[in-house]
Amino acid sequence: MTRAQALRYARARLEEAGFPSRQAELEARQLLEHATGAQGARFWREARAALEPAQERLLEEALARRAAGEPLQLILGTAVFCGLELEVRPGVLVPRPETERLVELALERLPESGPARVLDVGTGSGAIALALKQARPEPDVYASEVSEAALELARANARRLGLAVTFLHAPLTAGLRDLDLIVSNPPYLPEAYREAAPPELAWEAETALYAGADGLAVARPLLAEAAGALAAGGWLLLELDPTNVHVLAREAERAGFGEVAVLPDLAGRARFLRARR
Repeated sequence: MTRAQALRYARARLEEAGFPSRQAELEARQLLEHATGAQGARFWREARAALEPAQERLLEEALARRAAGEPLQLILGTAVFCGLELEVRPGVLVPRPETERLVELALERLPESGPARVLDVGTGSGAIALALKQARPEPDVYASEVSEAALELARANARRLGLAVTFLHAPLTAGLRDLDLIVSNPPYLPEAYREAAPPELAWEAETALYAGADGLAVARPLLAEAAGALAAGGWLLLELDPTNVHVLAREAERAGFGEVAVLPDLAGRARFLRARR
């Protein structure tokens, strides 16, 4: 089977598994590139080359995993976030494209140049912290995380990208003070969502997804700590669920935060909480 034939075969397999045609086409290409190690122009230059037996086995395995619902990024071992290629591993939340909007909102609250102190709470793969450091090299960027496996991955991503982030094995604000910005994509799904969750979430760490009955078991104590960790005028930015973001916004106002706003994601759903100390 040539690479061109394998591409048609892979697309058909994914379509049979229920993927829309356009998605099946794109993912078939990515899985085949992963199996062969040939990408871009090189892939098409060698389109008539026959797959080696080991490459066929890799492709079959990858197609079976994807058809079972495993996230594409975990199969490939990488995810692109804000233009950065990050290593991803099972047990650590795969960064989502919608969280790129959280990074954009955070950058709006940071100076174009000059010093600042920034904390990414629950950094996971390091995606948010590394994207902020890439876009704004001057601020001191910290990242807290309670999972040792996630910290190991985040540090590996930082080393490979050559980005200087200070990683802290600690919960929430890690005892830091005088921060100019706290940003976080904490676990925020209500427990009841488990019944309606898409199959891909079965491969994610539950502790990175679900947060109590209302989904605020992590965000609520983070809000309380942020009041003492932020410098006067500092900002808190959180990604939350449309079912609970307004709830926490009201709690932020009662806690004395100012300029509290709920902002939409690219699909128009209430998703982000912004508040100022």
